[in-house]
Amino acid sequence: MTHGVPLASLVPGASGVVTGVCLDSRRVRPGDLYVGLPGARTHGARFAADAARAGAIVLLTDAAGAALAADSGLPVAVVADPRTAMAPLAAAVHGHPADHLEAFAVTGTNGKTSTVFLLEAALAALRRRVATIGTIGFRVDGRFLEAPRTTITTPESPDLQALLARMVAAGSDTLAMEVSSHALDLARVDAVGFTAAGFTMLGQDHLEYHHTMDAYFAAKAKLFTEGRTRHAVVNTADPWGARLAAAVRDDGRATLTTTQASGADYRAETASPRPDGGWEVRLAHPGGTTRFGLSMLGVFNVANAVTALAMVGAAGLDVDAAAAGLAAAHVPGRMQRVDLGPGRPHVVVDFAHTPQAVASALGALPRTGRRIAVLGAGGDRDPSKRGPMGEAAAAASDLVIVTDDNPRSEEPAAIRAAVLAGARGHGAEVIDGGDRRSAIALALRTAVAGDWVAVLGKGHETGQDIGGVVSPFDDVAVVRELGEE
Repeated sequence: MTHGVPLASLVPGASGVVTGVCLDSRRVRPGDLYVGLPGARTHGARFAADAARAGAIVLLTDAAGAALAADSGLPVAVVADPRTAMAPLAAAVHGHPADHLEAFAVTGTNGKTSTVFLLEAALAALRRRVATIGTIGFRVDGRFLEAPRTTITTPESPDLQALLARMVAAGSDTLAMEVSSHALDLARVDAVGFTAAGFTMLGQDHLEYHHTMDAYFAAKAKLFTEGRTRHAVVNTADPWGARLAAAVRDDGRATLTTTQASGADYRAETASPRPDGGWEVRLAHPGGTTRFGLSMLGVFNVANAVTALAMVGAAGLDVDAAAAGLAAAHVPGRMQRVDLGPGRPHVVVDFAHTPQAVASALGALPRTGRRIAVLGAGGDRDPSKRGPMGEAAAAASDLVIVTDDNPRSEEPAAIRAAVLAGARGHGAEVIDGGDRRSAIALALRTAVAGDWVAVLGKGHETGQDIGGVVSPFDDVAVVRELGEE
């Protein structure tokens, strides 16, 4: 249900009610407030006339945008920072939906998606009606919600607030969401208050945007400042996490730590691997000891599960009852097993696209046979991680088959060359596998029963961007198809 905002509250003397907020003039609906933001290439206010023809009734922009939109015919609300102003406006238009949800946030370079799915399972075990937002999509009570998708982890604030309103209308009372560094830097979650926020780890990523690790860390740390979240849950096994926990505590904020170390508030005292690759975990926490099973591969998922349960505990909820929900938790495209049948190699599909994630994913595979890694690196993204990704794969594998991820506007062979250069000289056999389908086919032909093939980089994605054209490509589906040949 849209509540609306009187236009006169934005432009004195104007009549009408704002019923939506939109950043893209091509998506404007009648009654919308159109936000004209300054951009790297042009100013959004240049499209104000298009927005007006589509039914926008007011423009929110800065002084430069107001001058550019003088002939649009729209009344103009001028603010110094329209990006910051649009989040509370969007929340008001949709009736402040976050006020009707107990919200949990997860940030970090790796582990956000898995931790949110684990948190969803834990909260559902407490009979919460959980909505989730993140890289894989939007869900309510475990069912995907039809909504326009982009590739971003955390939607822009107008889309986010509209989505939250839909989730509340669908009966959700709890929210678990991924919050990216971009979202924090660009004020996308400014109108959402969180009960607890979790930090998984920080590794090299997004330096094409943040430029330095310190700036990347500072963006993540914004989630844990006063007014954004009541409780911080921080994995201090990560050195950046230790720095964050110290900063939050110095600020007098409530903080729970999670590591394997004896001094942590939440820690896995034991994590025993099962024959199926899962885990039996004994968790120590301020309320006592909790035992739970986990079917997800990788000791890092034990850490993610501990973080999820610490967030539950931070909110004052029943950790024992929540832990019972973790046994069957799984995440599409995150250490997802693809069964090819008896006598065939084991295959895992994972989203790993940083050096740390590649090392963690491959290190999680049992040593029952050879490890064969299929991976590439994305184009138009941080190029400095390409060599280290190759190196991480070679250090943890017997065979590395380098292929294309999403080359986007870059030359695929040039990206592969950078990954290949990093992989060579670190003990593994290294092959340029060419296009992704050919590389996966080569891996499956090469592998024998007992070997583990890890197809890394795209995970849950169902398309591949080559030269700006996105074609259908689902690693899981391709593995199954090739596995039947």
